[in-house]
Amino acid sequence: MDKNAITIAIPKGRLMSECMKLFFSIGLAVKESPDRSRKLLFPSEDGSVRFLIVRDKDLPTYVEYGAADMGIAGKDVLMEAGKDLLEPLDLGFGFCRIVLAKPATAVMDATGWGRIRVATGFPKITMDYFAEKGEQVEIIPLYGSIELAPLVNLADRIVDLISTGETLRQNNLVEIEEVLQVTARLVVNRASLKTRSDRIMPLIEAMTKVIAE
Repeated sequence: MDKNAITIAIPKGRLMSECMKLFFSIGLAVKESPDRSRKLLFPSEDGSVRFLIVRDKDLPTYVEYGAADMGIAGKDVLMEAGKDLLEPLDLGFGFCRIVLAKPATAVMDATGWGRIRVATGFPKITMDYFAEKGEQVEIIPLYGSIELAPLVNLADRIVDLISTGETLRQNNLVEIEEVLQVTARLVVNRASLKTRSDRIMPLIEAMTKVIAE
C-alpha cells in the first residue's frame, strides 16, 4: 500500500455496487468484492487508493473530519448531515426521490393544513422544506417503516424516500409533492483538496469523463 494513498469512503447498501463499478472504470480495481466481505478497508490493486466501507449516514462525518479524503453519498444523506464538504460532482446514479405523502382517504389538501404531524427519517430536510413554505408542522423522527405512521394515527403525513412508489401504493398512500430529487454525489474534504490536489484532481477528472460518456 502506498503510504500516500488516498482514502475514499464508500457507503454500505444500495449505492455500493455502483460506486465500485465507477472506480473500476477509472482503473481502481480491488482484489476482493466489498459486498461479499466483512472487511471494512480495501486497497486498490495498484495501492494508490484505499476504500473505507461505512454506513451511509456516517460517511459525511468521515470525510469532514479527514478520516477519508473523499467519498460518495446520496444527496439526501448530505443534506440531512449538513456537513462542510466540497461537492464537485453529481454522479447521476442511485436516482430516487424524497416525497411528501398522505393517506389516499385523507380529505385535507396541501393548502389547507393547520399544524400537522409529519413522520420522516429526514427531520432536517423536512423541517427546511416546510420552513420554506411557511408551514408550521410537528416533525416525528422515525427510522424505519415510515409508511406505517399514518396508518396507526401517529402522523398525518410522511416525508420518505421512494424509488418506484410501490410501497406507498401498497400502504394506500399517495404522493402530494416532491421534496427532493436524489442522486449520488462525490464529496471531498476541503483540507485534502488543498494539500493533496495532485492526487485528488486526477481522480475527479477521470470520474467526470466517465459520467459524461
